[in-house]
Amino acid sequence: MNTHATSWWQMVLRWLLGLVLVWAALGKLADLQAFHVMLAAYRLPLPAAWLRGVAMVLPWMELLCGLLLIAGLHQRAALAWSLVMFAIFVVCTGQAWARGLKIACGCLDLRLVGIERGSPTSALLESVEFAFVRAVVLAVLAGLLLWRCVGRRTQSPSEG
Repeated sequence: MNTHATSWWQMVLRWLLGLVLVWAALGKLADLQAFHVMLAAYRLPLPAAWLRGVAMVLPWMELLCGLLLIAGLHQRAALAWSLVMFAIFVVCTGQAWARGLKIACGCLDLRLVGIERGSPTSALLESVEFAFVRAVVLAVLAGLLLWRCVGRRTQSPSEG
């Protein structure tokens, strides 16, 4: 594959990750209290103050990383933080799925794309199982983009 086609696909994937992160952030920022309640439903072994902190900081981190990825700024940092967030989402949704928790993941506000809460489509897309698979796919994409981004930087001028 030529370099132009490769960079085009990388840009599309970077924008996709950025848009997902911005979408996730906007839904959470619209109702931080509801997001906090959804976090508590995961029954993570964390102090209540940490959960409140996560509920306040995570949406802003998602928004920042998403905007940086869309703009193409500080890509390595944005991809690295995105990979960390997606990996944490994999662990959180995976443990909830393994424990049989029947909760809405709280990741994306589907109403922004016209899917009402309580609909069969919403039930599937907000399920912990689907959220786990989605988080794995997003983590892999972020990891691949980060690897490509770091690889470009470590090439010597004669290689690239």
